[in-house]
Amino acid sequence: MIRLEKFDKKFYSELINSIKNAKDLMQFGGPEFSFPLTDEQIDKTLSDENRIAFRVANISDGTTIGHCEIYFKDDSAKLGRILIMDENQRGKGIGEQMVILLLNFLLENRKERNIELNVFDFNIGAIKCYEKVGFRINPDKKLLREVDGETWTALNMVLNLE
Repeated sequence: MIRLEKFDKKFYSELINSIKNAKDLMQFGGPEFSFPLTDEQIDKTLSDENRIAFRVANISDGTTIGHCEIYFKDDSAKLGRILIMDENQRGKGIGEQMVILLLNFLLENRKERNIELNVFDFNIGAIKCYEKVGFRINPDKKLLREVDGETWTALNMVLNLE
């Protein structure tokens, strides 16, 4: 079991140390960050009042499992920067729990009901996780990102909580 907690400075180093290369950083944070991730980059993104960042903690021992964020724009909320830090913990349903906790946070604390997220098309595990929770691929919106000479396609996924 996991819980969401406010992500603050004392957890920056755990996040920074979990991002091993530029490709991992692009997959986690998109083009806003450049490798290596730094405290200053995190400060800058979290200074945006439309963004809420969470530390994902293990309920039993309080250790950090991951990171996730919600970004608010217009009348929608965008889930992002969803990361399970320990690769050995991936594929065990934690991502699904994280997304459900984020959606519950929105239902309990916010008015936004149109939810979206972006995920790279090669991240099949994440796509399946989001589909299990109810997200559907929006065929009308894709983003292309250049990473180390490769072109990555980000799919947009949507969910309406109403």
